[in-house]
Amino acid sequence: MKIALAADDAGRELKNAIGKELIAKGYEIADFGLGEPMPTADYPDYALPAAEAVASGECAFGILVCGTGIGMSMCANKVKGIRCAHVTDCFSAEATRLHNDANMLALGARVTGIGLALKIVDAFLSTEYSGAERHTRRINKITAIEDKYFKA
Repeated sequence: MKIALAADDAGRELKNAIGKELIAKGYEIADFGLGEPMPTADYPDYALPAAEAVASGECAFGILVCGTGIGMSMCANKVKGIRCAHVTDCFSAEATRLHNDANMLALGARVTGIGLALKIVDAFLSTEYSGAERHTRRINKITAIEDKYFKA
């Protein structure tokens, strides 16, 4: 399974730690940067190509990291077909997969330590969507909103 990874300068080190852990677990990684320190890096420049890779099916899931995770999640959710959840705990990581069929995860390197972040990523990637009728109905409503407002 191929996972898109992206981070701005604030999230670069956590993204790299997550990438190493995922590779060790047998995942394939598509790294959309940031690779080297660059304090002037803008998170949309990294979130957008990662989200497009997930939306196109090139990658099964995506993980985004910035200082708080908020900016990356906002950017990713502008891409049609993306359901990116900004998560700070394992319960929410599991619930967003189980109930929302989220395909991207956003983390904040300034608010979530490496140990917890790795547990969140594991919970996110190891949880399958439930397929329950009520959750599918709600996801279909989200898709209808996308169809109305997003033309691409």
